[in-house]
Amino acid sequence: MSAVVAVLGARLRYMQVDEADQYRMLAEENRVSIRLIPPNRGQIFDRHGRLIAGNEQNYRVIITREDAGDVNEVLHRLQRVIPLSENDIARVEGEAKKRSAFVPLIVADRISWDEMSRVAVNAPSLPGVTPEVGQSRIYPLDTDFAHVVGYVGPVSERDLAAQEVPDPLLQIPQFQIGKVGVETWQEDRLRGHAGTRRIEVNAVGRVMRELDRMEGEAGADLHLTIDAEVQNFAQVRLGQESASVVAMDVTNGNLLAVASAPSFNPNLFVRGISYGDYAELTGNDHRPLSNKAVSGAYPPGSTFKVITGLAALEAGVIDANTTVYCPGYYDYGGRRFHCHSRWGHGHLNLDGAMGKSCDVYFYDVSQRVGIDKMAEVGRRMGLGQRHDLPMSAIIEGVVPNKAWKQASYGQDWRIGDTINASIGQGYVLASPLQLAVMTARLASGRAVKPRLIHAIGDKEVPIEEAPPLDFDPAMLRQVRHGMHTVSNTFGMTGYSSRIVDPALTMAGKSGTSQVRNISTAERASGVIGNDQLPWNRRDHALYIGFAPYDAPKVAVACVVEHGGGGSAVAAPIVRDILLRILTGGMPPLSAYPADQRGRIGTALSEMRLRDFGTLASAGGTRGRA
Repeated sequence: MSAVVAVLGARLRYMQVDEADQYRMLAEENRVSIRLIPPNRGQIFDRHGRLIAGNEQNYRVIITREDAGDVNEVLHRLQRVIPLSENDIARVEGEAKKRSAFVPLIVADRISWDEMSRVAVNAPSLPGVTPEVGQSRIYPLDTDFAHVVGYVGPVSERDLAAQEVPDPLLQIPQFQIGKVGVETWQEDRLRGHAGTRRIEVNAVGRVMRELDRMEGEAGADLHLTIDAEVQNFAQVRLGQESASVVAMDVTNGNLLAVASAPSFNPNLFVRGISYGDYAELTGNDHRPLSNKAVSGAYPPGSTFKVITGLAALEAGVIDANTTVYCPGYYDYGGRRFHCHSRWGHGHLNLDGAMGKSCDVYFYDVSQRVGIDKMAEVGRRMGLGQRHDLPMSAIIEGVVPNKAWKQASYGQDWRIGDTINASIGQGYVLASPLQLAVMTARLASGRAVKPRLIHAIGDKEVPIEEAPPLDFDPAMLRQVRHGMHTVSNTFGMTGYSSRIVDPALTMAGKSGTSQVRNISTAERASGVIGNDQLPWNRRDHALYIGFAPYDAPKVAVACVVEHGGGGSAVAAPIVRDILLRILTGGMPPLSAYPADQRGRIGTALSEMRLRDFGTLASAGGTRGRA
């Protein structure tokens, strides 16, 4: 009995003396509230540790309904302390009705330090209102990576509905998650895990003390394969054209640049884009919100001739010396299919046909090889498939065959369809990404796959060894030699955009895809030039290239929408980007033909490139090589 009495006495002393303050607070109707601590979102860097997407400190004011009581009355008191519109108050009240009472709501975001101080001083008269320091996403390279990295935004009802068991973090109003690009496709890695804190509040909702805190787990940092300086060069080089370019390391599939122009500033979306700014973006006929590099579906034009030629070589219907006569047209079944040269090219073998981009040669060869073989080779080279990358709206493209047309249109395949497909017209569609993969596979002889994530945290993502392509290496060499002829033989389509430095020689193939039909009457009187047509009726300009020819390292594909001729418009862009990557700096004038150096030197000097030295000194990089 003495022992029992001693225990009871000790317990009474503990409750009445040691814990007196706690029970006094409870008697005054204080209570404990558990709140989530949002984790720091993982940052995104380029391959050299330059910051692409980071976090910045952000002062804001929140309100918790269960602590505030009459939300409307408290908000109108707060209105006398910091600027709040009636729309702001209505918004918060609307959110309060949809959210649980314990969920904090953001009243004002990105307030000044002075405003935050005023809220803190007036806290006793503002129950449930708390000033706090949060974080917001920032994209220091703004337009350069908008299409690749994307942007974050507040959680929407649609985002919540898409998850079977939503993360509690998503219930926090204005909590930001990825909306497009890497930000959304790597959301689970970047978001991290919430922490918690237990706080004590009194009867009027004022926070009395923090009882304990358990920090969350920050999201993982990501390092991309892209070089920010090359990306900036590519973006500036495209200018305000409606265009895109993809540069790829042919040895391992690393994407070195994925540029789409014109671009946009993703910071506008993070901070809440205005109706005017959004209308300007959506109303632009150059489609700045679209990532043309991966979602643009274009007839590949004459760049597809490398596929037709390779298919014919593998099928054994031609060899390097097989010639076809081009009178300027090809007759089949009473219909005349024209070559781009009205007067024809005469007798040509594969090298000559690729160099002069003769349509008739490939019309003829396609009848020998057939569409099914051409389609099968195209898919093996990376066309007609969706490449697995953490970017939005990646298209599959179209490499048609007989079964595809029957399934898609319920129609039989026709000979004319094969003729059109042989030069990359008709039903054939490809993105710049797919054309870059095709070029990289041609150059390397291996089934390389594009990759965008270099490392997650401090752990590098393993590179899968690409198996050799299932082609006779001699046939691949023959097609590569034809591309060398295009760029380095006088009179051929790509000769004016050649690289004269023998250590950096480029091999390429131009393409010009029609977006309009040319009538018989127009052809008889003379085809109207692109410069005389409205912009949206001009041909697309395409070019694919790799370098150095003898030991390929980099492949580049470029599409300029409604740009006109591929050799005149897209080829110089590909050449400049190849030189920028291979030399590690501004393209040297010595690599250009002598008669072009003055003009090109002026153009390069006028390029307004980003100063990465200034960025680094301002803390815009993080040391990773």
